[in-house]
Amino acid sequence: MFEVKDNMIDKIDELGDDHIGSSAKTPLRADAFDISDQEKIARIQESVKDILNTLGMDLDDDSLKGTPKRVAKSFVNELFAGLNPAHKPKLSTFDNNYKYGEMLVEKNITVYSTCEHHLLPIVGRAHVAYVSNGNVIGLSKMNRIVDYYAKRPQVQERLTMQVVQALQEALGTQDVACVIDAKHLCVNSRGVRDIESSTVTSEFGGIFKDAATKQEFLDYIKMETDFEKL
Repeated sequence: MFEVKDNMIDKIDELGDDHIGSSAKTPLRADAFDISDQEKIARIQESVKDILNTLGMDLDDDSLKGTPKRVAKSFVNELFAGLNPAHKPKLSTFDNNYKYGEMLVEKNITVYSTCEHHLLPIVGRAHVAYVSNGNVIGLSKMNRIVDYYAKRPQVQERLTMQVVQALQEALGTQDVACVIDAKHLCVNSRGVRDIESSTVTSEFGGIFKDAATKQEFLDYIKMETDFEKL
């Protein structure tokens, strides 16, 4: 009985190293928001304190006294704030009165996320595009939706899909695309410790599945702007 359980744990660990995700939706329990953020901070604080004590750290040291609370607050209020749907940005859209009919690309959106397998940082850039079917969205909303879904334990594949699905819903069109290029510290700082590699994921909807349109988007991503000359 215990041997089977150990084998299952080993298999789960292996899947984590292989960067396997379970679903396009973030795996949340139904009771995820039954307690307040303050209660979550209090519970996480005690858990972090227990981890540091187990590691042998002296929590009476001035440098470590506040660490459990700092970690707990950063988990709830910052790093994983995107778990709470109350923090989802309002994606207001407007009529495309100027009849712009080409793709709009917002590139080099900063991505700060956390790998859900080892709780280590994911850092990179997202590039998002859409073609209006009558509605447009504020440029900053594209950055905000990336940030919202990034602020949770994530796998990059899921993050890419969630960004596209959220914008498709808001804009009322399938013509949305996203490419993310990011470094994963679970690869760079542990395990294989390959500091040079990065992970690229993409999700193409609607017209972006067409080879020519997809290539146009990818060409825009490669363009460099010399802001010093502006």
